[in-house]
Amino acid sequence: MKKALSFLETTIGKKVVMALSGLVLFGFVIAHMLGNLQVLMGPEVFNAYAIGMHSLPAPIFWGGRAVILIAFVLHVTMALQLVTRTAAARPVPYTKKKNERTTYAALTMKMSGLTLLFFVLYHLAHFTFPGVAMGAYEHLGYTQVYSNFVNGFSIPWVTALYVAAMISLGFHLYHGSFSLFQTLGLVHPKRNHIIKGAAQIVALTVTTGNIILPLSVTFGLVS
Repeated sequence: MKKALSFLETTIGKKVVMALSGLVLFGFVIAHMLGNLQVLMGPEVFNAYAIGMHSLPAPIFWGGRAVILIAFVLHVTMALQLVTRTAAARPVPYTKKKNERTTYAALTMKMSGLTLLFFVLYHLAHFTFPGVAMGAYEHLGYTQVYSNFVNGFSIPWVTALYVAAMISLGFHLYHGSFSLFQTLGLVHPKRNHIIKGAAQIVALTVTTGNIILPLSVTFGLVS
């Protein structure tokens, strides 16, 4: 136990926890996207999907939520601690700093992380606990998620907010997934281009899938 606690106090320990919790969240984001894309199949299918999820045995349903919540809290906590530690290690900023080989996703990692934190809180308030009233929007509960979906994205600025957040998520997933391999010691010069390519494809796929969701209402694919 002491060794585990000592490991968690180190920078590499915090990065490992951040990587593993990020892996859990990565899986959730993909599953969440695939589940929500069922809205394109019509209200019966989408409502049945939501009802089926809520009909799972309590240990599975709430256990899954608990795992996601713990992973989220750990991920955010480790990120904040690492940022604080880095800032404390160099209280005086560089006079001039060049980022010749750093990607845009890496440069915006802190900002995208902060943006996604606030977005998750908004998303929960919008659709889950128990919905934020906007315009004519009325939350009807999980048995009518199709109507909630259409009503929620019938407001242009809400759709714009979701699209912007999903673009931010894409950058975060791209850099985060490659960083995960680095932290776990799985990178190698001979296969780094494959890892980066896979990270780009997955991030782009998730971003595109999630952007399609709100825009499907805007362009009348879902109504």
